[in-house]
Amino acid sequence: MWTLNMVSLAHMWCKPTTSLLVFQQILVWTRMSYQNSILTLEISRPIRLFLYHRKLRMDRFPLFLGSNVGIIVGVVVGGIVLAVLLLFALIFGFKHFRRRKLAKEPTMQQSGLLSSSSMAGSKPSRSGSTMLPVPKSVEFTYEELAAATDNFSLAKKIGQGGFASVYYGVIRDQKLAIKKMTLQCTKEFLAELQVLTNVHHTNLVQLIGYCTTNSLFLVYEYIENGTLDHHLRRRKSDDKPPLSWLQRVQICLDSARGLEYIHEHTKPTYIHRDIKSANILLDDNFRAKVADFGLAKLAEEGTGTGIVGTFGYMPPEYALYGEVSPKLDVYAFGVVLFEIISGRVAISSALPSENDQQSPAQNRESRTLTSFFEPVLNDPDGKTLLPKCIDPALNGEYSLDAVWKMAQLARRCTHQSPDMRPTMRFAVVQLMTLASVTQEWDVGYFSRASSQSQPPSGNDQL
Repeated sequence: MWTLNMVSLAHMWCKPTTSLLVFQQILVWTRMSYQNSILTLEISRPIRLFLYHRKLRMDRFPLFLGSNVGIIVGVVVGGIVLAVLLLFALIFGFKHFRRRKLAKEPTMQQSGLLSSSSMAGSKPSRSGSTMLPVPKSVEFTYEELAAATDNFSLAKKIGQGGFASVYYGVIRDQKLAIKKMTLQCTKEFLAELQVLTNVHHTNLVQLIGYCTTNSLFLVYEYIENGTLDHHLRRRKSDDKPPLSWLQRVQICLDSARGLEYIHEHTKPTYIHRDIKSANILLDDNFRAKVADFGLAKLAEEGTGTGIVGTFGYMPPEYALYGEVSPKLDVYAFGVVLFEIISGRVAISSALPSENDQQSPAQNRESRTLTSFFEPVLNDPDGKTLLPKCIDPALNGEYSLDAVWKMAQLARRCTHQSPDMRPTMRFAVVQLMTLASVTQEWDVGYFSRASSQSQPPSGNDQL
């Protein structure tokens, strides 16, 4: 029931007709009564109205002749509209505040998880540990991992890193690579767990699960052919043939796609910070997968708190000043391209000769792959000089134009200035074109080779 005192409005004049605006989402009345200068409105249920403007004849309301009913009704309706709008504003403000509060809670929970250092003593649980943000990963028991690796025997050991050992094992008929880390590597453990739990791509190694009993364990899919650096620096006694030029181009393209994905297509985006040939794995079809995300961090440009990674793959702005950006990975990828072309290591350990007149600093610089290729790439006749830099294991079975284009891409990726380096998306586009050209060359090359190797026919002998 709404009431309005009309004593102060009794002497107001009114016109025969007046205008009245009826607004959307207001309440309408079903009956009005006027007694003792009091206007009484009995409000009915809310109904759906639309905005319109209409002239009303005041002579249709004989009860109110002599008073300005249009003004009175306008005041009443305006007050109702104002109250409704205020109510909607309060509801909207409350919902907005609640959404912002809920959005902050996962971030707070995640930071608490990442700062937890008590996980090492936790007991395995099939329901998942509350201290680890890994809803998509499987938690293995220590007994399962120990049984799969013969109690982590040397016979099952397939790799050794800076802070972890890798073992081969089979659990539930699935081949796995089990990385065992010390309890002091909690930061690296959580970094890799966080990235690979949320990031999935065909050119990134797949994380299967984890374990936090006695040590820190990460369980990955097993990659049949091991690391890229093993194939580039293969021994002559190895029974497997060296990587062909077509395989090397495909490996470059696969690795570039994996890096492009974490740089540009994930939320949040990441920087790997330890790209090298030892962290690129090859499956049974020699397709590449980027691995070892223990040093990965969110792609926030700025100055890092410490220098991590592998010398020979570090750009100057990072090695000298700790500046972090996605161009850090681009530089390291360029060094990997030089490795694939030459078959050499990123930094040569060869000592200078007695007749070498260079300073120690110059000798250190001359042992890097970038400095090894630089004179050739700067020479006007660089393409003719390039074969001396190409891996002898290729035995001349490559397209010189394709190798030259890859060397030019590697040079751009390893530019001294990070602003002059391309993005990984640019590298992917360039390598896609190069792979297509190489496939055409590969078909033509081996077709010519097979035709030349065929013995002459009987008519030719006659």
